[in-house]
Amino acid sequence: MARIVVDPVTRIEGHLRIEAQVEGGKISDAWSSGTMFRGIELIVRNRDPREVWLWTQRICAVCTMVHALASVRAVENALGIEVPNNARLVRNIISASQYIQDHVVHFYHLHALDWVDITGALKADPAKTSQLAQSLSAWPKSSTAYFKGVQDRVKALVESRQLSLFTSGYWGHPAYRLPPEADLMAVAHYLEALEFQREFIRIHAVLGGKNPHLQSYLVGGMTTSLDPNEPQAPLNPERLDFLVQVAQTAKTFVDQVLIPDVLAVAGFYQDWFALGEGPGNYLSYGAFPQGGIKDTARYFLPQGIILNNDISKVYPVDPGKVAEYVTRSWYEYAGGDQAAKPPSEGETNPKYSGPKPPYEFLDVDKKYSWLKAPRYEDRVMEVGPLSRMLVAYASGQPEVKAMVDGVLAKFKAPPTALFSTLGRIAARALETQLLSNHIVGWIEELRANMNSGDLRIHNGEKWDPSTWPSSARGYGLFEAPRGSLGHWAEIENTLVKNYQIVVPTTWNAGPRDAKGQRGPYETALLKTPVADPERPLEILRTVHSFDPCLACAVHVVDARGRTYARREI
Repeated sequence: MARIVVDPVTRIEGHLRIEAQVEGGKISDAWSSGTMFRGIELIVRNRDPREVWLWTQRICAVCTMVHALASVRAVENALGIEVPNNARLVRNIISASQYIQDHVVHFYHLHALDWVDITGALKADPAKTSQLAQSLSAWPKSSTAYFKGVQDRVKALVESRQLSLFTSGYWGHPAYRLPPEADLMAVAHYLEALEFQREFIRIHAVLGGKNPHLQSYLVGGMTTSLDPNEPQAPLNPERLDFLVQVAQTAKTFVDQVLIPDVLAVAGFYQDWFALGEGPGNYLSYGAFPQGGIKDTARYFLPQGIILNNDISKVYPVDPGKVAEYVTRSWYEYAGGDQAAKPPSEGETNPKYSGPKPPYEFLDVDKKYSWLKAPRYEDRVMEVGPLSRMLVAYASGQPEVKAMVDGVLAKFKAPPTALFSTLGRIAARALETQLLSNHIVGWIEELRANMNSGDLRIHNGEKWDPSTWPSSARGYGLFEAPRGSLGHWAEIENTLVKNYQIVVPTTWNAGPRDAKGQRGPYETALLKTPVADPERPLEILRTVHSFDPCLACAVHVVDARGRTYARREI
């Protein structure tokens, strides 16, 4: 029996520690620990609720706008504000472009190297690589000369001995299976994806002023003005044409590069359709409203819950059933740590009680993480692209059902194959393709509104705090690329009294609760084979399949407790 520690887990956002117990070559138990303190909820207390989105957006610069949207929705929900249709469309376009960019970055730059051996690319025949690539799609950058050029770049990097982010890879690991030609193709597309994501996210520059941390959100709508007759307006016919062009380019890349690569890689690792199964419960708050935010039945990606891997039934979502445990987390609740608290009554009271560094192992029988443990009706829930695609599939969304059935047929796999490490990867790729199919439609819907004379993008009816009630509570739900995100706001005398955030990685990476139930990471790692405990590549495969973002889930604390800033009210 061996105890493995992976700390820090790299190719993620933030700081994550995984400890795993290996018996007979497989993981028999696992513990997930966030190693930074969460503090944003404390920072936004006593602030004007209309400005909180600016602060919460700084939680992370990877999925950038997601906290801004959840925050303005929380305040809008508390004050009973509906946003104009154009604001809904602009928010949908921004969100869809975030999904597409984020998912492409995840597959190529954060996850692909768990399956692709960089050193294998040096052994490839560029001519055979060209034949392989051309057999998969009509992507124009598939010539022998092109792949030879990429191979020469990789060779020069290796010979320089300045490998940068490739330095500590488990190259040559026996768990790598791709032929050299597939390795070279994937490395080439890794480099192309860097250029793709930079160009594609210019959509955010048009609609939000910049990326990361867009500047165009407002409680009640957006600041992105629409004017078909004003050359300098953020949205005019010329800029809409630009957005369409960028979106169409993205669709081509997704169809001809991302999807073929994901399917090609999966073909060599099909046993991973049977590994990495999580808790079997899946949550989606729903995304991309097609009408009012409260009209959840019309969300493009439906809202719902699946229990016990049963995709024959989708249950409705009640945000009031969300609660968080701190039994194994470095926090304390007034009244004790054995009971969970709903975010509307949540507390963020840090109290570190773990070992003093340096230490070999965490005391996992006690508190061992800065992440809380969210539960829905006391159930452990997995969130993310797999949850969204499963809920959409089980809800009978025709396009999703056709796409998922097509992938299952290709691999002659049953639906149960989706509950796996590769299932998460496939779901993320299909979701990227789904949104790339529809983003142009939302842009054209915005154009139609402008042409009809509908230029309204902000509802200022309740902008004046003197019109607010003395106290109000609200929540803002959103499906971030990594999963279900919720902000809960309590407003008293026009200022934020309490604020709680439950993010996707808190759902997935959280520790055990008072009942001893493992979090999704901890569950998914069970039974995972580990060929070499000194190089636990297999652990990274499953953990990365969730796309961790610990910066969202936890934040840095000064160990000496020093105050860096004070705001007088």
